[in-house]
Amino acid sequence: MRLTLCNEVLRGLLFSQQCALAAGLGYAGLEVAPFTLDAEAPHLLGATWRQRLRAAAAEEGIAITGLHWLLVAPAGLSITSADPAVRTRTLDVMQRLIGLCADLGGSYLVHGSPQQRRVETPDDAQRAEAALARAGDWAAEAGVTYCLEPLSPRETNWATTVAEAVAIVDRIGNPALRTMLDTCAAGQGEAEPVAAVLDRFLPTGALHHVHLNDRNRRAPGQGEDRFAPILAALARHRYAGWCGVEPFDYVPDGPGSAAFAAGYLQGLLREVAA
Repeated sequence: MRLTLCNEVLRGLLFSQQCALAAGLGYAGLEVAPFTLDAEAPHLLGATWRQRLRAAAAEEGIAITGLHWLLVAPAGLSITSADPAVRTRTLDVMQRLIGLCADLGGSYLVHGSPQQRRVETPDDAQRAEAALARAGDWAAEAGVTYCLEPLSPRETNWATTVAEAVAIVDRIGNPALRTMLDTCAAGQGEAEPVAAVLDRFLPTGALHHVHLNDRNRRAPGQGEDRFAPILAALARHRYAGWCGVEPFDYVPDGPGSAAFAAGYLQGLLREVAA
């Protein structure tokens, strides 16, 4: 169980500075939001830039673990659109981001992007599922894992619980396509406590990744959610993957939020391991 920091928390810094700060705080990795690399077309980053980013992380002894917030840029993407041009463009971006992840040394991609997956008709849901099937095929070819992220009904209306996401992934049936758990979304949208959801789904192998954040959208430990039972559930099932720290409301600021989360979670992890 290793901590990786979602890098948009530090997006005011140069990427090399993000790596240095995260490593100094004790994070083992950075999980990268592509729009922080290029606000217009991150999927088109050239080979030289990809090498520089990977080298910057290696120089600080930190891993680039994966990608998330995949469809923020370029604008106008959707996996549910009935417009063939939008769909073709979206699939092209998804395929290229999978390649970017592999080139940066990452091992997974997290497909959240709530506004780009809203469904209005059964056909929309079918298009979304077909897009994920394509992503699973491309992920398998690239040697990475593509994760459908369940998000709460406050954010979207498709794949709003872990059970729904698992059902979608199971129907597609590609080992390179998995799901994951975001503690903020699960706390808002699941009928069970987050630890109980982990107890139910971790033994099945469905969950490939975890995001840690409070329901108030701040860092773990900055709200009312208790993370000791969550980390205990992960330890109980010998979860050996990455835990991505992903606050959205940075208190007192990005670096301060990252520092608080690191100290709080590392302390809990020591208690769980004792």
